[in-house]
Amino acid sequence: METKTRHTAQPQRVILKPGREAALQRQHPWLFSGGIARVQGDPELGAAVPVYSADGDFLAWGHYSPHSQIRARLFSWDADAAIDTPEFWRQRLQRALAARATLLAAGRTNACRLVYAESDGIPGLIVDRYADAVVVQFLTAGMTARRELFTELLWELLAPRTLYERSDADVLQKEGLSSRTGLLRGAPLAGPIEILENGLRFFVDLESGHKTGFYLDQRPNRQRLADTAAASAQSGHAPSLLNVFAYTGSFGVYGMAHGAETLVNIDTSTEALALGRENLAANGLEGAVEDIADNAFGVLRALREEGRRFDIIVLDPPKFAFSQKDVHKASRGYKDINLQALHLLNPGGVLFTFSCSGAISSELFQKIVFGAALDTGRHTQIIGWLNQGCDHPVALTFPESAYLKGLICRVADHRGQL
Repeated sequence: METKTRHTAQPQRVILKPGREAALQRQHPWLFSGGIARVQGDPELGAAVPVYSADGDFLAWGHYSPHSQIRARLFSWDADAAIDTPEFWRQRLQRALAARATLLAAGRTNACRLVYAESDGIPGLIVDRYADAVVVQFLTAGMTARRELFTELLWELLAPRTLYERSDADVLQKEGLSSRTGLLRGAPLAGPIEILENGLRFFVDLESGHKTGFYLDQRPNRQRLADTAAASAQSGHAPSLLNVFAYTGSFGVYGMAHGAETLVNIDTSTEALALGRENLAANGLEGAVEDIADNAFGVLRALREEGRRFDIIVLDPPKFAFSQKDVHKASRGYKDINLQALHLLNPGGVLFTFSCSGAISSELFQKIVFGAALDTGRHTQIIGWLNQGCDHPVALTFPESAYLKGLICRVADHRGQL
């Protein structure tokens, strides 16, 4: 009698090299390819796979990404959890939404980040609310594979007028994915939409604006600038404001709304500066406003040669360092713009300076600004540290989610006093 051989499918799992489980035991959500000994089975792009130690102990569940150095994005450390079901992800979304409820409750702000990827336990998913529109980014293999599921869940939980996709970030290339943008559900967008932030009105281009349309992470820092401008105005001196890398002028709007007398916006985009003018008009703000559409590095030098001076300067540049190999060059760029800005400040003036490069640590950034101050010969004092808003929380298990850092610096007055 002929004997038949029964073939059993090998279970899908990721097995680590010996001694590589420490980061996972600390619940860090990234598993790099270098820590993997082998992959059993043939998991599909974005599949949910269990990760095991070399000794056979379960460690975590993750979404598999064969093209990325981050081979799995981890989202659960419970071996018995009913993972990857609609209800599992609905609960994760509800938890994230509840954490932002108080921010939106007062009615003075109707735009914020609702889901911040790994920090909210949903790696690769970004969800931003802009009034009655919601913008979503699917930035990893795991989220791309679940695009329809999350579209349905977000439509159900948020009931927006428009649900729009902006999966167009650079990280998609590292995941082996293509960009994708367009309407997911609801009414099509018809140009910029209006939002409220701390009672101020802004027009936002959701279809082609930077990030998902607006720098939501800077909300508390814009308020800090407003407080600085207001304090100066209340003391009898309406400050002059230089807004560098202005984009659509949000820092300038805050400054003018709280007592600044003059404003200079610098940005390479004429379209962004034009929208900045609309933002000023939407808030009924008038005054001496100058827009300069040119490269900020050159403009700062030109302003210095002209002998221009300002009471408040904002430096909010784009990301200069995309990885560790960019850090040295980026450091030179940050030092250059900070040096020029410190030269341009009036005695007693205040500098708001930022870096959104995750590869530049807070400590390194402070050293860069220190070096710039030293080269100017101006006595400079840090009077505040800045970071991203509470709707961009930093998971203690994932320090990489803290990318935005900033300093408020004050230079000495004409008597050398701070």
